[in-house]
Amino acid sequence: MIHVSDIKDLERLTIHKVGNATNEDPLVLSQQPLELKDETIGTLLLSYFIQPFTNNAEYFRFYHEADIQLNEVYKYCSLIFDDAENFQEQSVNIAKHLYKHSTHPKIKGGELYIVHFSKCQVDGEEVEAIGIFKSENRDTYLKVFLSNDNYEVNYDDGININKLDKGCLVFNAGREEGYKVSIVDSISKQNEAVYWKDAFLQVQRREDSYHQTETMVNLCQQFIQKKLPEEFEMNRVDQIELLKKSATYFKEKEQFQVEEFAEEVLGHPDAVDAFRNYREHFRDEYRLDVPDEFDISSPAVKKQQRVFKSILKLDRNFHVYIHGNREMIERGYDDERGMHYYKLYFEEEK
Repeated sequence: MIHVSDIKDLERLTIHKVGNATNEDPLVLSQQPLELKDETIGTLLLSYFIQPFTNNAEYFRFYHEADIQLNEVYKYCSLIFDDAENFQEQSVNIAKHLYKHSTHPKIKGGELYIVHFSKCQVDGEEVEAIGIFKSENRDTYLKVFLSNDNYEVNYDDGININKLDKGCLVFNAGREEGYKVSIVDSISKQNEAVYWKDAFLQVQRREDSYHQTETMVNLCQQFIQKKLPEEFEMNRVDQIELLKKSATYFKEKEQFQVEEFAEEVLGHPDAVDAFRNYREHFRDEYRLDVPDEFDISSPAVKKQQRVFKSILKLDRNFHVYIHGNREMIERGYDDERGMHYYKLYFEEEK
């Protein structure tokens, strides 16, 4: 959770215009930081920059295959953290670096805001932060005003402060590991938007409890839905029951322990052995660290709720939602019709 409580925390702000290099759009650089004389504008800007991050619990870190010092944005942010007087010079370097990577023909030009926050509350720790924000889309606004006892209507072109196109917050924490970085990208599903995270920032997920929880949830889901049916006779209802038990484990426990999970959720010794083997296979195939124990992240569990689906789909005719007692549903086969069936038991119809 991120919190910036006071407008004074917005220490410095500079704005550059970064166009598309391939389309020969210009790079326009400010010579000095912006002086915010209007407190209302400062408050609006603070909300525009920070609000999209307030419920973001997933963190990244800067990286480089050879040496973290060769990651440009990491280097420029470090110079600002070392000495705030470097802010304007390094903001220019950040803008030039972004311009160099704005080469996809569909990338839109826009204003680039570089901000130095003197105090941010992130996960209970008060640290400095550097914000890098880009506005790419503009909206048309109607202006209704009174003139000579009559209302008139005009329009203007501007930025919607309720929708940040791209943003990055770099917190001065965990410097040796590439800092703690939070990212917003409202158009990340488009191929041309990959440049923001992968080319410009060069970040990867931090190996924290959020990432570990998300990884283990996906591992368990794939094991139950794909691997178990290959090795054991198991119908879809039994799979759903195991998914429900897995969901309950992640919701109720504060810490994940692999042996405890295997015994409480899977139970059968053969299934436990199969889970241990699949976990090693998952580690090797996806090159992910899957520790034996870690703290369970509630935000990650909440985000991954869709993984624990309790829906039984029967051809194109029925969807059965299974929420309760597994013993209240039976599976069978009708020889006369040559079709499978399910028998449901209930006390009352609602």
